[in-house]
Amino acid sequence: MSFRRDTFTKPIFSWARGVLPAMSDTEREALAAGDVWWDADLFTGNPDWSKLLKIPQATLTAEERAFLNGPVDELCAMLDEWKIFWEWRDLPQDAWAFIKREKFFGMIIPKEFGGLGFSPYAHSEVVRKISTRSIAAAVTVMVPNSLGPGELLMRFGTKEQQERWLPRLADGRDIPCFGLTSPEAGSDAASMVDTGIICKGVFEGREVTGLRLNWHKRYITLGPVATLLGLAFKAYDPDHLVGNQEELGITVALIPTNLPGVQIGHRHLPSMQVFQNGPNWGRDVFIPLDYVIGGEERLGQGWKMLMTALAAGRGISLPSLSAAGAAYAARTTGAYARIREQFGISISKFEGVEEPLARIVATAYQLDAARRLTCAALNAGVHPAVISGIMKLHATERMRIAIDDAMDIHGGKAVIDGPQNYIGNLHRAVPVGITVEGANILTRNLIIFGQGAIRAHPYLLDEMNALADTDRERGLTAFDKAFWKHVGHSFQTLFRAFGRSWSFGAFALAPDAGDATPFYRQLSRYSAAFALCADMALLTLGGALKRKEMLSARFGDILSELYLLSAALKRWQDEGRQKEDFAALEWCMATGFKTIEIRLAEILANLPNRLVAVILKLVVQPFGARVLGPSDRIVHQCAGIVLEPSTARERLTPDLAHVDDDSGFARLERAFKLVAATDAIAKRMRAAHVRDWKEAVTKGVITQAEGEQLASAHAAVAGVIEVDDFAPEALSPIYRKTGDVHQFFQELGEQRAAS
Repeated sequence: MSFRRDTFTKPIFSWARGVLPAMSDTEREALAAGDVWWDADLFTGNPDWSKLLKIPQATLTAEERAFLNGPVDELCAMLDEWKIFWEWRDLPQDAWAFIKREKFFGMIIPKEFGGLGFSPYAHSEVVRKISTRSIAAAVTVMVPNSLGPGELLMRFGTKEQQERWLPRLADGRDIPCFGLTSPEAGSDAASMVDTGIICKGVFEGREVTGLRLNWHKRYITLGPVATLLGLAFKAYDPDHLVGNQEELGITVALIPTNLPGVQIGHRHLPSMQVFQNGPNWGRDVFIPLDYVIGGEERLGQGWKMLMTALAAGRGISLPSLSAAGAAYAARTTGAYARIREQFGISISKFEGVEEPLARIVATAYQLDAARRLTCAALNAGVHPAVISGIMKLHATERMRIAIDDAMDIHGGKAVIDGPQNYIGNLHRAVPVGITVEGANILTRNLIIFGQGAIRAHPYLLDEMNALADTDRERGLTAFDKAFWKHVGHSFQTLFRAFGRSWSFGAFALAPDAGDATPFYRQLSRYSAAFALCADMALLTLGGALKRKEMLSARFGDILSELYLLSAALKRWQDEGRQKEDFAALEWCMATGFKTIEIRLAEILANLPNRLVAVILKLVVQPFGARVLGPSDRIVHQCAGIVLEPSTARERLTPDLAHVDDDSGFARLERAFKLVAATDAIAKRMRAAHVRDWKEAVTKGVITQAEGEQLASAHAAVAGVIEVDDFAPEALSPIYRKTGDVHQFFQELGEQRAAS
């Protein structure tokens, strides 16, 4: 062992130490945050599918189910998204009071502190359901239960802090927000200029050691109504009151918003969404050190704390909202396509409509599968950092595509705003999800593969830690052990990738999963190809790979597809291999395989070391990118899932908010059921070449009762197709004097002529 280390490993170790790029403290802390999970199996190139299938499903307790079917349904009934947007610009006051009283802000807070003590999956289900009724309400509820003071206090707070603040957060006496983003530093939080200077000061009549804070934050959800602000800032100790270090680093503290010097700004209006959001400032705000979350010993540890909390939060909040949006789009768009006729037939019969509708259906299937799998990890106490990044990015991006498709199929119905438009506000809200909790461009190009390659790789992190060890001999020994394991692993992956690629995955290991078994074989094949190409890119580019953002993004896309497709397979298995859902699974697989093959081809075409690229192509893609995507048969079957009332449709769109009112969604649901129920009647009339139901009754084609049933269906469809219109004075104050737009313009013309 010593001969190998001193003869072969030592020069490699010396070379690697010289080329290893310096890592900032924020990068190191971000890498250390959270856990690895199924992503690590995918990075091995040989995932153990039995491990995936043995993961317990995320489920609700009886208490959580009762809350979902009780208080959540009650809250949804209080909400009218059009009035929230157009009239109130806020949630109604009774909804605010109900949210506080029923402890929606304390879902994740343990019962011992007065919260509900719900699981991450229950949190996700609540957000998901509310999202299908009101985006403003969903964001209001999800933020206090995601990244914020409550989560940070539970994980890092002192016992005294928990006992003081958590009960107040749980019952709504305090409304929390969290201030991270500043004008100078958006995604680059390390560049924030907000400061906290350790000094002596007077607080509540006594002199204590504390922090004098100055900050400017913006885009802060719940900021305008918050009573307790979680604040991220850079702490400094110029007088060495707590230690020898002057620059302590990013720190997080609790700031009651009634303290002198705190200024709450006016509201932002994010993409015309009216959830509470706005800027705030602090000018020479003094707090004692025990307001630092975790106390004095947590000074300078804020970035790691935030990244750890974010590893959980990003896997719940926005993925829940996005999965809800896709499921809602599938249910509403399928129903609308079924009842809407053009050229005398349902538009659902047009292949041009079937294609985007199938994409919506499969997206809804896959996003909810991935949401449930991620929640299963969180329920088990795992905080998968890389997977949370995958979920945030791909859930919001795929929701964007699904909502765009829904808008296209609905046409003018979704374009004309008003109380009956059940899809337009969701379309307006999409950019919010794309931007917040880590912008998608940054997440795709830098984080998923950049963090995943180090954290999820079997040996890379051990090698990096060995190279960074200040004790050279200890580092060399550790590097020798990890490096040669890495070499052996790479050769295994090379032969595995070669065999699986040339045989099209025919002999790759796969569980007995019925009709889905071939999909596991293909994922094993692509996992080996990904692992080999990633190793070769890291070997040939080293630290420079961090600057090759387009290459990194393509690797991240492959890793993301491997995870999302794994989730879809597990969902199909967990739900009992439902044959009616298989088309959605097939669509996901065909589309995902196509993406993986395209990204592999793009990586090989752009890898700087062309010799390595040519060799890799012969190994992992000898016949080129061959997958074309879903067939027309799959598209037709997939779209059909939401075109008729069925158990498959209900499985795809469970637990949406159903309020029996006169809203556009409720009208659509009623019309869809009536049209489906009268389908056989309508077919008899068409066969008899009769269009009017009264004539059909006279001719004996249908009965009087059937005719009346058909008339009810036609009336219901007309009520759905109808769009809103407004009196001019209802839209603009300039018409309110006369109340007559024609008179207004006539008077305006006369005034101009006179002048």
